[in-house]
Amino acid sequence: MNSLNHIETKKILVIGDVMLDTYYMGDVKRISPEAPVPVFRKKTERSVLGGAANVAANLVAAEQNVSVMALVGKDANGDKLKGIFEDQGIDTSLITSLDRDTTVKTRLLANNNQQVIRFDIEDTEDLAEDDCKHLFEKLKQRITDFDLILLSDYLKGLLTYEFTQGVIRLANENNIPTIIDVKDPKVDKYTGAYLIKPNLKELRDLTGMSASNDEEIIEAAECLREKCNSEYVLATCGARGMVLVGNNDSYFIDSVDQEVFDVTGAGDTTIAYLAACMVNEFDIKEAVNIANTAAGIQVSKVGTSSVYWDEIRAFLSDQKAGTHHKLLTDKAIHKIRERNKNKKIVFTNGCFDILHIGHVRYLQEAAKLGDILVLGLNSDASVKRLKGPERPVNSEADRAELLCALGFIDYVVIFDEDTPYELIKKVQPDVLVKGGDYSPDEVVGKDIVESRGGKLVLIPFVEGKSTTNIINKIKK
Repeated sequence: MNSLNHIETKKILVIGDVMLDTYYMGDVKRISPEAPVPVFRKKTERSVLGGAANVAANLVAAEQNVSVMALVGKDANGDKLKGIFEDQGIDTSLITSLDRDTTVKTRLLANNNQQVIRFDIEDTEDLAEDDCKHLFEKLKQRITDFDLILLSDYLKGLLTYEFTQGVIRLANENNIPTIIDVKDPKVDKYTGAYLIKPNLKELRDLTGMSASNDEEIIEAAECLREKCNSEYVLATCGARGMVLVGNNDSYFIDSVDQEVFDVTGAGDTTIAYLAACMVNEFDIKEAVNIANTAAGIQVSKVGTSSVYWDEIRAFLSDQKAGTHHKLLTDKAIHKIRERNKNKKIVFTNGCFDILHIGHVRYLQEAAKLGDILVLGLNSDASVKRLKGPERPVNSEADRAELLCALGFIDYVVIFDEDTPYELIKKVQPDVLVKGGDYSPDEVVGKDIVESRGGKLVLIPFVEGKSTTNIINKIKK
């Protein structure tokens, strides 16, 4: 197992459709007298790596040793693309130049980075059989150089059925994992890949299934995994987040709560950091979490750009940002049961005003009673009504952040009522936990839990440990 502070440089080969993303920055201040269209006045321009090339760029940012196998045209844009690769230290020895257009996507960005129009130059003709054989022979000679192969399919002609299947078979014969960012609805093309990453539309196209809610998304992802004989499918669902299916399990992660400026390249960033983590032997779920964080950082930027480890570390080192996914809003509460139908959910609640050893031991014992521990936290207004005008000592935001930092707590939900009854109805827990100073008949929500076959557990508090005692000691 590796960590964010000990990333090793591994050799990764990116095979896919590379392109040049060009941005013209300027402004629009008038309408053309010739036709009812805006007049764009260009001020500056920049070109960056796009498509599979952007995947490679993000892998370099992730401190990996990157080679690219791709097609470019015998044109100025092809030379420019290779020049950017070389400037970034990316091995271009497996790039082939052919008599075709290099793919270029040009975007005009006006005031406030508003995209006015995009125009493309591209050649999507499939790789010819002779060129396919030539590339495949070059790969056979180099295959043992790589620790992982990443295929990025943009349907621009390189990843034909024959070539894709040839790469997967060759990699499998040499025990090299392949992960694929898919685009083609022809599911057989991706058979044998270790991991497949479709977005929601691609998942529907590949399976013919509606995948309209969480349960259907899991079902469709599992169907795709079985059809392709893959270990994992990672479905990216936009603002809904991602779901990983494989190893007889499904794992949802919500999208990172960031202001979105531009979704361009988010999928490239996701699969690049997924690959970097996998090749560094991260647990697959941790790899997905990090890839999700990287994608969240990416969409907060304008245009195609790379994400770096120090950005991810900075994001995760902020305690509030690093644990914010544990703090659920009222809107997200229903997802707990919906996404964990086969898991035992434990619920407890309280003020937890000044966190102390009694709280920690109580919560540790509660966590042992099931798979997921959900904690209902009284809001500031609720605490004042229950404890008096001088309480709470710590705000609900501070209390929630401290509780989210405890690894054995899975979710924290702040509620404003005097009792958690309505919250318990939404969570539908299997185990309800309260302190040993309660009698069973006094526990709110006991009827809800028992009506679905669950149980109430009373856990004794640590003698002499309480927020009130701490406050009284300080006052002395």
